[in-house]
Amino acid sequence: MSDGAEIRPMTEADWRQVWPFFRDIVAAGETYAYPTDLSSEQARELWTMSPPGQTVVLVEGDRVLGSATMGPNRPGRGAHVGTGSFMVSPEARGRGVGRRLGEYVVSWHREHGFAAIQFNAVVETNAAAVRLWQSLGFQVIGTVPEAFESRAHGRVGLHVMHLAL
Repeated sequence: MSDGAEIRPMTEADWRQVWPFFRDIVAAGETYAYPTDLSSEQARELWTMSPPGQTVVLVEGDRVLGSATMGPNRPGRGAHVGTGSFMVSPEARGRGVGRRLGEYVVSWHREHGFAAIQFNAVVETNAAAVRLWQSLGFQVIGTVPEAFESRAHGRVGLHVMHLAL
């Protein structure tokens, strides 16, 4: 990833590049519990956050390398705790895209006055993600046993991860 890479709000035109890796990541069956038969439009509606949330892309030139969503984890009395979701294009893995997006999401939540960030469902066998979030200060505060049907591992736990801001 070059120094010219930037994170910016996702546009409708960006979805054409996000959709292929969104579709492939969901189909792989290792990280997201989304239905595997989503149309592009259904997936875009799930992925695109409305205010007060936001969806961003990390771009290098005209290539989308990854995307993240962020905003309140719950409405009303739970809106002071944020959440986020992340997807990185397979071609960009191992280049720091996830870390850059994670740092952005943490900073965005701080700037918007959130008290904490909670990830509701980090698949315990997704070791790279668990390591990344822990390196950014998140802690596993609980694991729901056998809550995710991993294609490769069968039923595995979902970590709830938390970062106080």
